[in-house]
Amino acid sequence: MKFRPCIDIHNGQVKQIVGSSLKDEGDRASENFVSSQDAAFYAKLYKAYGVRGGHIILLNSVDSVFYPETYAQAMGALDAYPGGLMAGGGIHPGNAMDFLNAGASHVIVTSYVFKEGRVDWGRLEQMADTVGKKRLVLDLSCRKKDEEYYIVTDRWQNFTDVRIDPEVLDKLHTYCDEFLIHAVDVEGKTSGIDGDLVKILTRLDNFPVTYAGGIGGFEDLEKLRRESENKLDVTIGSALSLFGGSMDFNEVLKFCGQL
Repeated sequence: MKFRPCIDIHNGQVKQIVGSSLKDEGDRASENFVSSQDAAFYAKLYKAYGVRGGHIILLNSVDSVFYPETYAQAMGALDAYPGGLMAGGGIHPGNAMDFLNAGASHVIVTSYVFKEGRVDWGRLEQMADTVGKKRLVLDLSCRKKDEEYYIVTDRWQNFTDVRIDPEVLDKLHTYCDEFLIHAVDVEGKTSGIDGDLVKILTRLDNFPVTYAGGIGGFEDLEKLRRESENKLDVTIGSALSLFGGSMDFNEVLKFCGQL
């Protein structure tokens, strides 16, 4: 299990939010932390520690009045740590190369490859052809409905008809380099991991998956390592000391064998 850092940008600021609270209307979200530092600050910090494979997420829609500020923050972070971070949020074939050329190691895509609640395999193939399989990450962040986990799009606001299960994961992983999966129902709540989801993700062998959501302390980190059989990488947001939480950044790196 490796620690994967994050830089979440909303309304032009680095933030930690409650994932299920995010709304495009009015650019609203319940905030756990708003940083006085810009995104480049965090990128430089991650670079100094040699922590790679983290993600920058643009949490505003392209129609938002805040999108230009959010975009500028993301580009500043990519410039500060070229090749060290991935970028996601509103990515499609028309703009993907802008992020890669700016320094992103990968682009992260969800909404573009779904249409009317289903996987659009043509769009997925187009996306993979545009950037190359080795530079594409699929964000399969999900929420629970009727005791099943369904992929959600459009900044976690809209349910698709696609359930997270081993068959879906097995088919999708042939198009990309890895998965990023937020457990949206517990994202930003520091109330513990979503153990049922972790069990599903653990069934996918020999393929990189980064889990995010609910980590509140080192006991949750140990539980994730144990229940995932040490297969999943992890992102920690609101609980991390960098974002006002109690989990010391250096201690997290030590726990994951990265310091």
